[in-house]
Amino acid sequence: MCSIMCYCKADADPERFKEGFKETVSRGPDDSRIVVVEDGIMGFHRLAIMGLHPEGMQPFEYDGNYVICNGEIYGFDTIKKHLIADGYTFQSDSDCEVLLPMYQEYGVSMFEMLDAEYACVIYDEKTREFIAARDPIGIRPLYYGYDEEGAIVFASEPKNLVSICKKVMPFPPGHYYQGGEFICYTDITKVEHVSGDDRESACRKIKDILVRSVEKRLVADANVGFLLSGGLDSSLVCAIAAQKSDVPIRTFAIGMTEDAIDLKYARQVADYIGSDHMEIYMTPKEVISSLEEVIKILGTFDITTIRASMGMYLLCKGIHEKTDIRVLLTGEISDELFGYKYTDFAPSAKAFQEESVKRVRELHMYDVLRADRCISVNSLEARVPFGDLAFVEYVMSIDPQMKLNTYGKGKYLLRHAFEDGEYLPESILWREKAAFSDAVGHSMVDYLKEYAERCYTDEEYEEGRKKYSHAAPFTKESLLYRDIFEKYYAVERSKE
Repeated sequence: MCSIMCYCKADADPERFKEGFKETVSRGPDDSRIVVVEDGIMGFHRLAIMGLHPEGMQPFEYDGNYVICNGEIYGFDTIKKHLIADGYTFQSDSDCEVLLPMYQEYGVSMFEMLDAEYACVIYDEKTREFIAARDPIGIRPLYYGYDEEGAIVFASEPKNLVSICKKVMPFPPGHYYQGGEFICYTDITKVEHVSGDDRESACRKIKDILVRSVEKRLVADANVGFLLSGGLDSSLVCAIAAQKSDVPIRTFAIGMTEDAIDLKYARQVADYIGSDHMEIYMTPKEVISSLEEVIKILGTFDITTIRASMGMYLLCKGIHEKTDIRVLLTGEISDELFGYKYTDFAPSAKAFQEESVKRVRELHMYDVLRADRCISVNSLEARVPFGDLAFVEYVMSIDPQMKLNTYGKGKYLLRHAFEDGEYLPESILWREKAAFSDAVGHSMVDYLKEYAERCYTDEEYEEGRKKYSHAAPFTKESLLYRDIFEKYYAVERSKE
């Protein structure tokens, strides 16, 4: 991941900008640059993934315009060839360098043309305006707020903004900002036409598109690894990658020292696909000692998100400290598309689709946010094959009647799609999977609850929860998370 920040104000205080911007240097530890343009300040912390040479450093400048982008632009080589034919000379191998010549050629319509995970801000020197945009799912983070004079500020994380803005809000996915307005350029959940494919045709397309999605995410100038929980989604990503790689891929799994119940499943997958596999164990002491840091990096007090983040944070910390991996492929977003416990017994196809739409639209606040923070704070980049735009659009268009769990097995279409090809052993392909927070060890949640119980007496809990009128804590665990959250984010927030 990288970190971007832009203060859209001609007389913005550089020191105030630097104070906020330094909060996310871990997202981009390789290099940092701040550029003052005529109407504001733009900053970039770099994690070098594509185009590792200094020429790939941002902000990029072209014909007086500037851009900062935290993103991966897939198929950028094809875009480059077109732009070179039009006379543009590239200075680096960075995928993000295509953005400014694209903007010059297509204007804001460029955003709906991108196959990308990205958040970016462009400064147009001729119109003297800032234009910001975010990918349709919100895989790459972007937030905004206004200073005391009404100037807008954009940044990768809320903690960049809390010292400048009284109110911090998530930039809506699939939108661009121009002229004071947020304009939707793509609603990834909107189905124009329900696919007429039957079950077997749908499964063939699911397989073909997901294989392509994984394949294009293997392209990087930095070393690539894979998070492997032993469940269906991450196992499929790893299995596809293993078949597409000439050398063993590198996989990583984590579990509690006492009851690492899923490490054995991850090991089974690793053995089957022949990966170079590393196991990391976490102790109760590490879980408790990491809690405050995890809440700080997440910027949320949501109990499920925090619990589910502990394992991923400690796993990524271990990867960062012990390996040279810089890019991680993950299995997020499958649940929201194919259904999980909350849709397995949906009363109708319409109810299934409505719930899926809701979940996909909220991804940037929960699972995607969790993955981004836990991975980026450890100076790594996340890539999410199930979040491929073509894949999401197709799966959302499948007749929801076929996605209902009428087969006695959740995610049947996804499982059936990969029955042929020897991707996974049947025991893994058809195994039901616990949530990530449970898979790393059921005792982890118990340790967190017990720790919260020790932090407050019953009287202190009752008194403490009265401090919060919005989303009032309802257990000692929820009060603990809220208190820690407020320590770092005591600002007015909108309901995301």
